[in-house]
Amino acid sequence: MQLGLSVSDSDASPFTPLVVLELAYDTKAEAITWLLNRIRDKQRNGGAELLVDQLMFPAQDGQKPNPNVFVVGSTLQRLLSGAEDVGLCKEFQDGTMRGFTYANRESFKDFEGDGEGFLSDAECQYIVKHELDTLRAKNEVYIPGYPKFKLYPGKSIVRRLQSKGVLVQYFPLHNKEDLKRLSFSWYKKIKLSFQPLDDIRSYFGEGLGLYFGFLEYFTFALIPMALIGIPYYLFDWEDYDKYVLFAVFNLVWSTVFLEVWKRCSATLAYSWGTLGRKKAFEEPRAGFHGPLGLNPVTGREEPLYPSSKRQLRIYLVSVPFVLLCLYLSFFVMMVYFDMEFWAISVYHENPNFATSVLLFVPSIIYAVVIEVMNLLYRYAAEFLTDWENHRLESSFQNHLVLKVLVFNFVNCFASLFYIAFVMQDMVLLRQSLATLLITSQILNQVMEAFLPYWLQRRRNKKVYKRIKRLMGDKELPLLEQIQLETEMNTYLGTFDDYLEQFLLFGYVSLFSCVYPLAAVLVVLNNITEVYSDAFKMCHVFKRPFSEPAANIGVWQLAFETMSIIAVVTNCALIALSPQVKAYFPESDAQLILTVVAIEHVLLAFKFILAFVIPDVPKHIQVKLSKLDFESLEALKKRRRALSRKSWKLRRPEIRGFSEL
Repeated sequence: MQLGLSVSDSDASPFTPLVVLELAYDTKAEAITWLLNRIRDKQRNGGAELLVDQLMFPAQDGQKPNPNVFVVGSTLQRLLSGAEDVGLCKEFQDGTMRGFTYANRESFKDFEGDGEGFLSDAECQYIVKHELDTLRAKNEVYIPGYPKFKLYPGKSIVRRLQSKGVLVQYFPLHNKEDLKRLSFSWYKKIKLSFQPLDDIRSYFGEGLGLYFGFLEYFTFALIPMALIGIPYYLFDWEDYDKYVLFAVFNLVWSTVFLEVWKRCSATLAYSWGTLGRKKAFEEPRAGFHGPLGLNPVTGREEPLYPSSKRQLRIYLVSVPFVLLCLYLSFFVMMVYFDMEFWAISVYHENPNFATSVLLFVPSIIYAVVIEVMNLLYRYAAEFLTDWENHRLESSFQNHLVLKVLVFNFVNCFASLFYIAFVMQDMVLLRQSLATLLITSQILNQVMEAFLPYWLQRRRNKKVYKRIKRLMGDKELPLLEQIQLETEMNTYLGTFDDYLEQFLLFGYVSLFSCVYPLAAVLVVLNNITEVYSDAFKMCHVFKRPFSEPAANIGVWQLAFETMSIIAVVTNCALIALSPQVKAYFPESDAQLILTVVAIEHVLLAFKFILAFVIPDVPKHIQVKLSKLDFESLEALKKRRRALSRKSWKLRRPEIRGFSEL
């Protein structure tokens, strides 16, 4: 592990910087000294035992730069002991993935010599982050220099500094050489091949590796749908029986797609050492607040917030707000239909090229409005979820995902359901779906690819010219790199990326039988998404910290829920076809009962298929069971050894007692 950079700790030898800490410009000197001492102090004294040094930037345009920027590194031995603390899993000599222990380090496959290169950059930076996050207050009652910023024993220092705005940001540094190699193999050459997922995981961590793995898998899984959909669209078959067959294929595809992904996800997670990894005890969020009390699990003093108050905030404020937003969404939808009917009436009165183009204008405007509403609602949902004061980050994310998914689903699909099942206008449904898909994809590509690229290039050029003007021909690779990276955008996680794929999956699984070209458009979108996301991760955003992940989390449930809705939707679309209605000319009730029965059979088939296909491949199940068995046997041996040792220690006492 080498970043190609080197600085010197004031009390130690040169080290490789891994993480940048930026404190506020006006941070008190007492707070800085206290924080640096705690970072450098020995673990036995409650410190992180890391290396840290201050960076001195030159003045820029007569303005003094922030002097409170520090780089943090670590010795190799400290990183290896930290790998054991975080429960890192690495490949053992027998090919299984086991939790790393420093005592058995020689038994791991890639451990050679003193262990140089055994840990990846992402793993090293994750370990440093863990040690900083778990740096806890001892006897301090407040942050030195800030009497109003209270502390208590066991409180995470870094989280407290973040919540009070003293710590502006901290992020891992990019590795220029590794980034160059990854960029070349990932997106700099156009190729029809798989992404370098192992390299992505090694550089960015398992969370991002699984996202790009899912994006790749989803794209390849759509190819059969696209190949079948192209002739349907080109030949414009009006025989609805063909669309009925397409809908049935759609139902089977959506189920098999998700079940096979579980197996692919498990295979990736096992090879990366996160499938059987023990989940670390989750710390309270930085923004969590409340009166002090004792945590019944850890015994530490920390803020406590009654669950009843949180539930009141959720049900009396958040739920009504979401319902109000849904009402506004329906109102906007009805305005769209009024515009649609007006455009159709204008076309019928005077059919020409201009009025035929006018037919698409309402859908385009509505698609833009949908994107704007989704964006505004996202900010409101984040604010509300934060106000609910969830203790854990996982709980915060689950509530945020639920709010955003409900609104986005209604906002994006309500008009399509209305056209399909109330108006029963399949021509308008096809036109609206096509317009929504194409417009939203164009907007996403502009916002996600072109705009960030253009802004980052301007920012990089400005910073580079400023540094060159001030420093002349002096080589300052470390200062230049950190100066650039501190001004980069912060990557906010995979939430928006998964949300986009969720909506695209909805367009394909719900209504592609009416517009078979939907899968083709999504494939094209995802191909460009791979390259634009890859560029952004490498050159637009700060490098994110690695996040261990065994699967795609709550998004798996979201996709499975969408696939169940797809069964109901496609069955209803089949029932609306003229050919199917012809079989029930006298009784609509019989038609409905038949369709409902078929829907239940398909749902049963879906659940049976989900049960029959194991989530984890058999060979991985065997390896995990073997490790569990070995762990149990080792625990039994240890207990027997302790029992024998205790018996030997007690024998003289027993013998003396018997002699008496």
